[in-house]
Amino acid sequence: MKVIDHIKNAERTLFTLELLPPLKGETIETIYQAIDPLIGFSPSYINVTYHREEVVYKPQSNGLLERQVVRKRPSTVAIASAIRFKYGIDVVPHMICGGFSPRETEDGLIDLHFLGIDNVLALRGDAPRQDKSFVASKGGHIHATDLVKQISRLNKGIYLEEELLQPSPTNFCVGVAGYPEKHGESPNLETDLRYLKEKVDAGADYIVTQLFYDNSKFFAFVEKCRQIGITVPIIPGIKPISVKNHLTILPKTFNIDIPEDLVTAVDACKDNSMVREVGVEWAIQQTKELMQFGVPAIHFYTMGKPDNICKIAKAIF
Repeated sequence: MKVIDHIKNAERTLFTLELLPPLKGETIETIYQAIDPLIGFSPSYINVTYHREEVVYKPQSNGLLERQVVRKRPSTVAIASAIRFKYGIDVVPHMICGGFSPRETEDGLIDLHFLGIDNVLALRGDAPRQDKSFVASKGGHIHATDLVKQISRLNKGIYLEEELLQPSPTNFCVGVAGYPEKHGESPNLETDLRYLKEKVDAGADYIVTQLFYDNSKFFAFVEKCRQIGITVPIIPGIKPISVKNHLTILPKTFNIDIPEDLVTAVDACKDNSMVREVGVEWAIQQTKELMQFGVPAIHFYTMGKPDNICKIAKAIF
């Protein structure tokens, strides 16, 4: 079932989650161990992230360094298919621009279509660690809007190979990312909202937001979206704070503010086990308020660690 249909048919706020693929060399059991404790809360769908290639430099016998491109995490397509097969739950694999040509993107979408997976989250993706800014692959998409347009064309049966005879259209439900506190590369929130509307106008069916800790910023974001004509569902993304250094890492990584009350509570913790409890309690209160606001779903960023999400879900769902 498509995400948009889950939302339309829901009688309550949906519980959804996002998983990080295991590192290469680990097994699929790593994924199952992250999902099993949460199955009892009936997640409507599960997102599976994708991470682009990285560059490593390996010393050679001649003393020089050899540049090698590696993918440190297995295929999202394979992981999404395994989850759907084992649990019978809808999956939302992420598709990114970085590291892919349009033809490689089309091949990935065709694989998903053959597997009966009809949801994707279209993202530009981050720059590799070794690069200061995002650079598309040769001939690849520069913006998520371009990726959404390609998926929308496939949904109309328009493939890159124009000579195909009677090509079948795909049937993807397309999600995109929104940033209540703006994307880190946008000059201001208004410009970022304009880019978001372009993604929706290109064919996006819903928006899921970057993590945030101040609900007032989400409420203001939704209002501004509606004012400029964005009418699709907007799903808040939640990630509970779990360690002290999140106070410095998260604002830098995700371009967000952390409310002073939460900072004070975390600073008062003697260890990270106490921080984890503070993070759970904050997320519970945050989620309750979001549900009162009428959000269609709550999307939890689990990072493969389900214990704190379980505590939140027990209190809410």
